[in-house]
Amino acid sequence: MLSAELGSQLESYVAQLVESGRYNSKSEVMREGIRLIQERETRLAVLDQALARGMADADAGRTRLAPEVSARLEAKYKAMQRAAE
Repeated sequence: MLSAELGSQLESYVAQLVESGRYNSKSEVMREGIRLIQERETRLAVLDQALARGMADADAGRTRLAPEVSARLEAKYKAMQRAAE
């Protein structure tokens, strides 16, 4: 069984959440908090992986300069616009 000392401010907040009926128990509040932490940590891990891939691509020269990409996209969308007219 897990026991946690939250301090008076957090303990009071948890009690308010339970008293308001938003949660049925202090344990439910704690479980929700831990689930939110898990979700955040998962998102951060995905972001870290994406950053690592991007840095590896940059180090290997697999990138394009922003003006080059912008010009290519601008040409593409202008061609699409002309085709739709």
